[in-house]
Amino acid sequence: MASRPEILFPLFAGLETLDSVGPKTAKNFSALQIATLRDLVFHLPVNLIDRSRRDSIRGLEFPAIATVEVTIGMHQPPRAHGRPYRVLVRDSLVEFQLVFFRARSDYLQKSLPTGARRLVSGRIELFDGIAQMAHPDHVLPLTAAADLPGTEAIYGLCAGVSQKLMTKAIASAMKQLPVLAEWIDPDLKSRESWPDWNVAIAQAHAPASLADLASSAPARARLAYDELLAHQMMLALARASARRHPGRVTRGTGLLQARVLNALDYQPTGAQSRAIAEITADMASPRRMNRLLQGDVGAGKTLVALMAMLVAVEAGGQAVMMAPTEILARQHHESLTPLAHAAGLEIALLTGRDKGAERAAKRANVAEGGSQIVLGTHAVFQKGIEFHDLRLAIIDEQHRFGVAQRAALAEKGANVDMLVMTATPIPRSLALTRFGDMDVSVLDEKPPGRKPVQTALVSTARLDEVVEHLRRAIDAGQQAYWVCPLVEESEVSSLTAAQARFEHLRASLGEDRVGLVHGQQHPTEKDMAMGRFMVGETKLLVATTVIEVGVNVPNASIMVIERAEQFGLAQLHQLRGRVGRGAAASTCLLLYEAPLGETAARRLKLLRDTEDGFRIAEEDMAIRGAGDLLGTAQSGLPRFRVADLERQSGLMAIAQSDARKLLNDDPELTGLRGQAARVLLWLMEQDKAIRYLSIG
Repeated sequence: MASRPEILFPLFAGLETLDSVGPKTAKNFSALQIATLRDLVFHLPVNLIDRSRRDSIRGLEFPAIATVEVTIGMHQPPRAHGRPYRVLVRDSLVEFQLVFFRARSDYLQKSLPTGARRLVSGRIELFDGIAQMAHPDHVLPLTAAADLPGTEAIYGLCAGVSQKLMTKAIASAMKQLPVLAEWIDPDLKSRESWPDWNVAIAQAHAPASLADLASSAPARARLAYDELLAHQMMLALARASARRHPGRVTRGTGLLQARVLNALDYQPTGAQSRAIAEITADMASPRRMNRLLQGDVGAGKTLVALMAMLVAVEAGGQAVMMAPTEILARQHHESLTPLAHAAGLEIALLTGRDKGAERAAKRANVAEGGSQIVLGTHAVFQKGIEFHDLRLAIIDEQHRFGVAQRAALAEKGANVDMLVMTATPIPRSLALTRFGDMDVSVLDEKPPGRKPVQTALVSTARLDEVVEHLRRAIDAGQQAYWVCPLVEESEVSSLTAAQARFEHLRASLGEDRVGLVHGQQHPTEKDMAMGRFMVGETKLLVATTVIEVGVNVPNASIMVIERAEQFGLAQLHQLRGRVGRGAAASTCLLLYEAPLGETAARRLKLLRDTEDGFRIAEEDMAIRGAGDLLGTAQSGLPRFRVADLERQSGLMAIAQSDARKLLNDDPELTGLRGQAARVLLWLMEQDKAIRYLSIG
């Protein structure tokens, strides 16, 4: 295994190697995830203070930071314990006070002798009409005044680490910076006017104006690009490594696919046809497929998945599709069965509920190859399930499954092609960050016949009107969902519980017309409630977000979301996608508790104004941030110190194509730029990537 290049040794030394930091202080820095000199130099300023000198504080709007030359006047030691020590000073025009709490009198007499000239800098405020500077940040004799820079960088701090200590530690670490060979493409660096790495670090820590703190400032943009390039190289190397694993050539005859297409009462969209062609080409190549199918609500991923599975069957193999919940697995089974029948196939459904002889018979059929297409929950990758010849594994709503579960499914066959699907539109920069090692197909068109959903914002004060509107719609034969955010009343929350809302709506609309489904129900009870709603026995389904994904009831044309301001934008978009699937005009009512905060209002208005899931996802990321959008704990997002995914998505796309080109031109990274790029991987702690190279 290759080891860290010697040139980087100084940057990976512990903080206690710095003059200003001892072992105890070094421990304090850990709250900021700073353990080495490298971490320290990538801890960039968050603000700056203007320390430029002025003749007088007269004319300032208080409070303000001021740097001014003064003559020291009379000292006023405290008359009682706990009172401050005051020193009168005068600039060229006015008199003001320096104020010190718990200060040593002898120290102040010595450092601020009456009649001396000093340069003082700090925050000035008016207190009882008197201008005061409490504990000046800087007090310098005029001989040292030139040492005070015109601007001073301000850093994020934690307990036990002061601004002074942070500044001193960073200045000390900067002296250890090595000179590193350039890893950025020369044309790109020149086009963007980016400085060399060492210069970029120095400039980023010495901002002259607020513009230098912006993510677009050349020094910061360059350092952000370094992080993104290293991350994309790691993903590109992982992708190249995966591609070195041979796949199996799986070529379909097109016969079963043609039967299904003939049975459709609509033409697939251009996006669906394109995705099917991309997947078919992947499966026919000798490389193992690793593709993400990303589609907006109702974009028709299920048809694409079926066509992919038919390729495997036409080639004499089997395909499996795994869904995160039993409701969704059964839903897929019901929607795909008629199409599979058109192709002359049966689809097996495996869930955790299969018991005894039925379960044994299903397993035997899968093992013997009789079941060519298998749908199910996590039950499909458990021990005891063996496939005769598994060619393709599809994972639906992939963010609900961990890497280990995906791997377990892939291991059910030899060199299985993998297709993962998500109905959550992901902003391009996030898709590149999280799925950069995968090929991506995007469904960005809606199949014909999907009607737009009219969305309205309604205050909870008008709840009775909403219930009356539902009564009329139900009387006219329509069905509706009512989504609540919590299952049971909580003392700390005013959110209405699904149980309580269910009781209220049954009393208003009739007991036999309202059903209830939530995550804490027994699976059988949940399925029965869903089943009654699907066949139209119940007209209104009160639910928690268990219905967010995949539930398909074409007759349901109204979606009410209670306390909509408590939901994320992407989740609201998913829920709204449950209606608009049938012939009737559909509506989504977003019930909110007034008054709405500015951010909540912005989110709900965006949802009202657009049905474009990708636009909604971009806006959601701008509001909530990248980690929160995917759920940081399971997002798989790297933690960037400099790069800002929300503001620098364009850089991520450049980094991906640059990383792939570099590895295409120099797969072993042995050229001049390649060797520099290896150093970058070590610098950015992407050691995993070096392992993918499997060379020293």
